[in-house]
Amino acid sequence: MKTKVAAIQMVSAADVPANLAAAGRLIAAAAAEGAHLVALPENFYLIGRHEGDKVKARERDGSGPIQDFLAGAAQRHRVWLLGGTVPIETADPGRILSASLLFDDSGRRVARYDKIHLFRFDGGDERYDEARTLEPGAHAVAVPSPFGRLALSICYDVRFPELYRSLGEFDVMFVPSAFTVPTGRAHWNILLRARAVENQAYVIAPAQGGLHDSGRRTYGHTMIVDPWGEVLAVRPEGEGAVFAEIDTGRIREVRASLPALVNRRLI
Repeated sequence: MKTKVAAIQMVSAADVPANLAAAGRLIAAAAAEGAHLVALPENFYLIGRHEGDKVKARERDGSGPIQDFLAGAAQRHRVWLLGGTVPIETADPGRILSASLLFDDSGRRVARYDKIHLFRFDGGDERYDEARTLEPGAHAVAVPSPFGRLALSICYDVRFPELYRSLGEFDVMFVPSAFTVPTGRAHWNILLRARAVENQAYVIAPAQGGLHDSGRRTYGHTMIVDPWGEVLAVRPEGEGAVFAEIDTGRIREVRASLPALVNRRLI
C-alpha cells in the first residue's frame, strides 16, 4: 500500500494565533496535494522571545486552543495529523510536558508521546537547557494506523537509538524537530538516515527552519527518508512542505533482502 505523506516546515513566531493560522494554511495545502498523513514540527505553536514563553501557553491535557486546532484540522481536511509538540501542564507551574499528539482523520486523538530526552547544549554564544522549562516523559509510544505502525519521538530523542529499539518493529517514525544550526549542520542528516537504516522504517522529520522573533535561527532541512536510508525529500529553509510516498511493499522488500531486524542478537 502506498500513501502520500507531508512533512511541514515552519518558522514559528512569538504569537500562538499567528502560528496556528500558518499551520492551518500549510495543512490545507498538504491535504489539497493529496497527503493523507501530515506532520507538524516541534514547537509549531510558538517559538517565543524567552524560554518561558511556551510555559505560559500550556494547556490541560485534552483541552485548549492548540489541541482543539489540531483535532479540528484533522477532521476538516480528513487527514491523520501529528502535532509536533503541544505544551501540556504539569504540577510544577514553571514546567510543561512537551507532548507530540497524533489525531486520526475524524479528529480523534489516538496517541500522545511526552518528550523523554531533554536537550542541553553549550555552543558558546548559543546555550540551551530544556530541563529548566520541561519535565521529561517516561514512556515510549508506537500505535497502529492504516499506514502501518507509527513510532513517536521528538527532536533530541533521535540521538538515542535505544528508544526506538524498545518499541520493536514499526513502519514509520516521526521526529518533529527544532534543531540548532550547529548541531543540524553536523548531525541532522546522518542521524535521520541512521535511524531509518537500523530500523528499516520510514522517517518523517518536520522541522523549524529559519530566523525566529527571538533572533534564534533553526536548521530546517525537513526531511523524509526511506527504509534504505535514501532521502526522498528535503526542504532546506523557510515555510513550506515536502511530500513523499510511504510504501509498505518497500518496507517488506528491504527487510526481506537484508533481514537485520530478525538477525539481531542481544548481548
